[in-house]
Amino acid sequence: MKLRPLFWPTAVALPALLVLLWLGTWQVQRLEWKNDLIARFESRATAAPIDLPEAPVGADMEFRRLALTGSFDHTQEVFMTGRTYEGNAGFHIVTPFILTDGRVVLVNRGWVSESYRDQSKRPFTLTEGQTTIPAIVRFPGKKGYFVPENEPENGFWFTLVPEQIVAHLGLDGVAETTFYAATVRTSDKIELPIAARTKTNLRNSHLGYAITWYGIACALIGVYLAFHYQAGRLTFGGGRRDDSSGTGDQS
Repeated sequence: MKLRPLFWPTAVALPALLVLLWLGTWQVQRLEWKNDLIARFESRATAAPIDLPEAPVGADMEFRRLALTGSFDHTQEVFMTGRTYEGNAGFHIVTPFILTDGRVVLVNRGWVSESYRDQSKRPFTLTEGQTTIPAIVRFPGKKGYFVPENEPENGFWFTLVPEQIVAHLGLDGVAETTFYAATVRTSDKIELPIAARTKTNLRNSHLGYAITWYGIACALIGVYLAFHYQAGRLTFGGGRRDDSSGTGDQS
């Protein structure tokens, strides 16, 4: 194969090809990261529950299954806005939980519909006295680009940031701010608030994205070669492409 590249098609195609290959490789790296995240989630969330350690909670504790014993302070509920369950709009209820050793942890108890925001309509959700709840460790949420800022003064919470909620509730120096707990469902029975399931439901579409970017890169190479072939600047074997239809003059 002999290729005599044209300058401008090459100047345009080569950088585009490099970008496409970089995007495909980046998605492969993201695929490995997501697979590791899912594996860690499943191993920690399904492990035997433990008490909340007294030592600082580090990154290796994320998704770790806990058994928290204490009592809820239902007078200081806050509601995470814009949460859905099977397409229905509602809220996540976040409630301070006072452990038996005196520490306070914010607990995301799960989802309720908008009609159950008022406590008087859901007295069955207000667990009284000491109780033990199954939960997992979660770290502060990160605000998305299009997600509004939290508005504590107006009761609008879009991102679960324990430090902000603790300050709003006046629990500075009392409640944990570096992490929170999220209750989990331990059976198929659904009760309000609807807690998260321990079975992972994390999307992992990175392999499809990688195939798409690599596929476009291959298509670009095909178009580039086809263009040069049609222009007579790509030949195969020892022969030379000749666009003339005649066989020469015969005298």
